[in-house]
Amino acid sequence: MEKLWNDFSVGLFFWQTVIFVALVVLLAKYAWKPILKAVKEREDKIKDALEAAENAKLEMAKLKSQNEDMRKEALAERDALLKEAKETKDQIVGESKAAAKVEADKIIASAREEIKAEKVAAMSEIKNQVAELSIEIAEKIVKEQLESDEKQKALVDNLIDDVNLN
Repeated sequence: MEKLWNDFSVGLFFWQTVIFVALVVLLAKYAWKPILKAVKEREDKIKDALEAAENAKLEMAKLKSQNEDMRKEALAERDALLKEAKETKDQIVGESKAAAKVEADKIIASAREEIKAEKVAAMSEIKNQVAELSIEIAEKIVKEQLESDEKQKALVDNLIDDVNLN
């Protein structure tokens, strides 16, 4: 340490101090401001990038939530459409069954009326045939009984007796 104090010179100290102060002033005027400005800009860029990343993260979470909501809404809408389609199908099937039943009932009623008409026509035909047959039989019987005068006289007497009794 002694050697350090022995070589100490006030002039050297003065000029070193002046050069140091001048260097500090020059650095402050020309270097520190741009360096601090660059550091500040870099810090701002990093801060903006972090904010942008945070905003992107929040936006991503928001979009994910919206996508989930839209998915749930789409599923609910799909379920509603399927339910509506099933109800429509059931309604159409029910209407078709009802229409088929009504049509079947009409066909059955028409067939019954036709059967009834055929039955009446058949009964009428049978009655006509029975009447014709009866007339033919009666005609044959009457011809046979009225062949002779004696038979005619006996028939008239029987008829008179029947009329007197009644």
